Amino acid sequence: MKTRIGVIGCDGDIPQNIQKISERIGGDIGRSGSLLICGGRGGVMEAACSGAKKAGGITVGILPSSDKKDANPYVDVPITTGMGLARNALVVSCSDVIIAINGRSGTLSEIGLALSYRKPVIVVKGSGGLADSIEEKLNEMGIKEKLHTAEADRAVQLALRLVS
Repeated sequence: MKTRIGVIGCDGDIPQNIQKISERIGGDIGRSGSLLICGGRGGVMEAACSGAKKAGGITVGILPSSDKKDANPYVDVPITTGMGLARNALVVSCSDVIIAINGRSGTLSEIGLALSYRKPVIVVKGSGGLADSIEEKLNEMGIKEKLHTAEADRAVQLALRLVS
């Protein structure tokens, strides 16, 4: 059975460096033979799906809407939910491990759900946004769940090691 790696992060416009990080991680997922699971829309999700597709991978987008046309063009399997942001729970529950790149409030909800489901979470160092500050905040709060950090070039290797 294929490992399911969830990629979470900002929707919409993202800086060029975050696009490159996301494409790199998506490509590593594709080359590993794992499935890329994401929210199926733009930004980090689209860049990661693009990288996975270029590497011959398979992408699954769990959409907040009930229209599969809302998926980015690199999603192989669009799953429509009509659930809005509640679909974040499905992105997490369908993944074996989560990789967080950059991110804002939606990413925060997915990290919280993943920790509650006891799924490993890897935050990508240097990707900005929530990913660069959450580890410190969780430590301040005394939360020591399955949160890991990795450079972009090692995130997928770590993800595979954590779920093997």
